[in-house]
Amino acid sequence: MAIDYRKRPRIDYRKRPESEPEPKPSAPAAGVSLEKVAARAPGLVSLYKSAAVSLAKHRVGGQRAAVYLVLDRSGSMRPYYRDGSVQHLAEQTLALAANLDDDGVVPVVFFSTGIDGTAEISLDGYRDRINPLHDSMGHMGRTNYHVAMQAVIDHYQASGAEDPAFVVFQTDGSPTSKTAAEHVLCTAARLPIFWQFIGFGYDEFRFLRRLDELPVPDKRVVDNAGFFAAGASPKSLTDEGLYDQLLGEFPQWLTAARSAGVVRGPSRV
Repeated sequence: MAIDYRKRPRIDYRKRPESEPEPKPSAPAAGVSLEKVAARAPGLVSLYKSAAVSLAKHRVGGQRAAVYLVLDRSGSMRPYYRDGSVQHLAEQTLALAANLDDDGVVPVVFFSTGIDGTAEISLDGYRDRINPLHDSMGHMGRTNYHVAMQAVIDHYQASGAEDPAFVVFQTDGSPTSKTAAEHVLCTAARLPIFWQFIGFGYDEFRFLRRLDELPVPDKRVVDNAGFFAAGASPKSLTDEGLYDQLLGEFPQWLTAARSAGVVRGPSRV
């Protein structure tokens, strides 16, 4: 199925480097130091430390990556915005990003039928941020993964990033167009972007489980996606449990992507 993206919305943000970049260390180091996190976002210190432990456990401590967050705004997502589950995931993602990237900023894409809105969360602006953004975006529509995925791809390619991208993609159900979602994922396998899907709610997520298992090389050049279900009460999952799930397939992708020439340069870990 040919997908026409000529009318897709354009992302209106850019990842911003800090005004005075720190000199590169001689050995792998966190993207943002613990001291800076403690000074700028003390509420994230515990999450930052939990993410660091999980990164080390999965042998990707010191790896650099541009982190993105994609959030579902289909109608069935209302309870998860209301009870703070989406805000909590945003904070967990930002703390992970502080370990992987040095700008303390995570681009956020809100989607339903199309792109409902784009924003950023940062170490200097994350508290109680998600719900006001969500409330400002009006109608909650259907679930079109492919438009959100393409928005991330467009932003990443325009950003000039040299490190790979790690995308936390949250949803509570299957996409309206399964063909389009599979097409974009398989096409994107040639890009240095890893897609980590996380399911909220009671759905069986049969499509995402199938997407996670698409064959290599018949369908895609490398396995560029992971999936796990956080259940009907996502906030009850421990931070350590969430990070272990998020990072479960990332190391294998890095190895395969380097071997295939998708990720260039030596390991940063």
